[in-house]
Amino acid sequence: QVQLVESGGGLVQAGGSLRLSCAASTRTFSRYTMGWFRQAPGKEREFVAAITWSGGSTYYADSVKGRFTISRDNAKNTVYLQMNSLKPEDTAVYYCAAVVAGDHRVAGGYDFWGQGTQVTVSS
Repeated sequence: QVQLVESGGGLVQAGGSLRLSCAASTRTFSRYTMGWFRQAPGKEREFVAAITWSGGSTYYADSVKGRFTISRDNAKNTVYLQMNSLKPEDTAVYYCAAVVAGDHRVAGGYDFWGQGTQVTVSS
């Protein structure tokens, strides 16, 4: 069992930045591909970004490419999402998730999820 705890959400003006963190309680953190997803009210959960176990490969949704950066520190069992140039449409609950193998863009394929952190971007 892997427990994931997100932090760093909050209220920010459009154009601002936030850095989300996700701490994992597992000794095998480096085995997992880590992903960030988000869910806005009335919408389905959508893929935001993912990073492979070594950090060697990263993937982004087109809507955040060039603005968001995913990274990880395996020594700290933590994955990060740096969000710059935030837009009101980025407002959502952001979740981190862990998967050993599978399509990193599909929420249903992830094995473990955090509780989410709210990000609100005002115009």
